[in-house]
Amino acid sequence: MAHQQKNEKKIPVALLIIDVINDFNFPEAPLLLKTSEPIADKIVDLKKRAKEAGIPIIYVNDNFGQWQSDKQRLVEYCSAQAGGEFVKALQPDEDDYFVIKPKHSGFFSTPLSTLLNELGIQSLILCGVAGNICVLFTANDAYMRGFTLHVPSDCSASNIEEDNERALLLMEKTLNADITPSGELDLQAIIEQAENDKQKTMY
Repeated sequence: MAHQQKNEKKIPVALLIIDVINDFNFPEAPLLLKTSEPIADKIVDLKKRAKEAGIPIIYVNDNFGQWQSDKQRLVEYCSAQAGGEFVKALQPDEDDYFVIKPKHSGFFSTPLSTLLNELGIQSLILCGVAGNICVLFTANDAYMRGFTLHVPSDCSASNIEEDNERALLLMEKTLNADITPSGELDLQAIIEQAENDKQKTMY
């Protein structure tokens, strides 16, 4: 029922939350976990505001080698790993969408494009980890598909803070992404702009 209500509203903006359901089981994981912890509350708050505005929430997540997992099993697995508290704070709700990806970009070998088309999405708000890899690769593919991008500067993290800052600047300069911090994002204005842009593409 929740998904039907989202579809009826046809809000042309989606929030993509990338790789926060994470097992942090790789050599650089302690670095990433340290830089990721401060963004958890920011993403939680942004997600809450987005849901209140009727914006659909789409988790785009690596399977971390768990090829036989679904959403629930992946959340349970990652919650029991090193970054369990981070994962628990950001786990999806029942009415959130969940797309499992095999590689860096959320668009590669996934149904994300089909889902966004079905939802009538024009603009994307991207957040998650790592900012200089999976968020960046997803943003690249989204830009090539004509989506307007918002990548809040305080809602992504990379192993090294300077790498995250460089990735944000790259997305701003090359992909025309708005990197305004999450607390300053005017979600209603983003929705209205997306609705206007969508109208233009129809003529």
